Amino acid sequence: MEEIKYPVRINKYLALKNICSRKEADILIAQKKVRINNSIAVLGAKVNEGDNVSVSNFTKDLIYLAFNKPKGVITHSPQKGETEIKEILKIRHKVFPVGRLDKDSSGLIILTNDGRITDKILNPEYSHEKEYIVKVSEPIDNHFIKRLATGVRLDDGYITKKCLVRKTGNNLFSIILTEGKNRQIRRMCSQLHRAVVELKRVRILNVELGALKPGEFRTLKGEELAKFLKAVGL
Repeated sequence: MEEIKYPVRINKYLALKNICSRKEADILIAQKKVRINNSIAVLGAKVNEGDNVSVSNFTKDLIYLAFNKPKGVITHSPQKGETEIKEILKIRHKVFPVGRLDKDSSGLIILTNDGRITDKILNPEYSHEKEYIVKVSEPIDNHFIKRLATGVRLDDGYITKKCLVRKTGNNLFSIILTEGKNRQIRRMCSQLHRAVVELKRVRILNVELGALKPGEFRTLKGEELAKFLKAVGL
């Protein structure tokens, strides 16, 4: 968990204490459910070391789902005529996707109503593993694998971090990233003169896609959920 540096804004304090997200904290503060030293907190209030902070009447049924996003489905901000996840996911709980998986890719994405985990999964400083299976347009060799593994200079000059890559077929490989630049794998392959034909994410931390078919989901629970939450610091 990030170290708290006092004084700190009340919404950030509650987020760092894993009570709720900053956005949820602002709502609780507006509803006068947060107190600092027995005084009702206001938006923008600061917490000093040693202060007593309390939150009243805040309960929430937290949901965590592993979802197999089909190719062609949008995770965020669909344009006219595009299909987004919520249109094919039929559950009564309101959840959101953590991170993105581009329209032309498929595979595992975590859906939840727990705003605390977004930064904990997406922030590259945590170096959380995400594993992908990739098919490219042309045959690959050991030189191609080594280039991917040691870092590729992208079209904007950024050099990707070292990663684990394994050849699994004539034009197939698996890759484990600990960062998530926009369309990173496609851009890495493009710099090495290969076009991505298929891209599927099969694992995020300890959560695996498994036998989920496109459009299917399962609820994370038991040991799998406990290990996942521990990995993100909750």
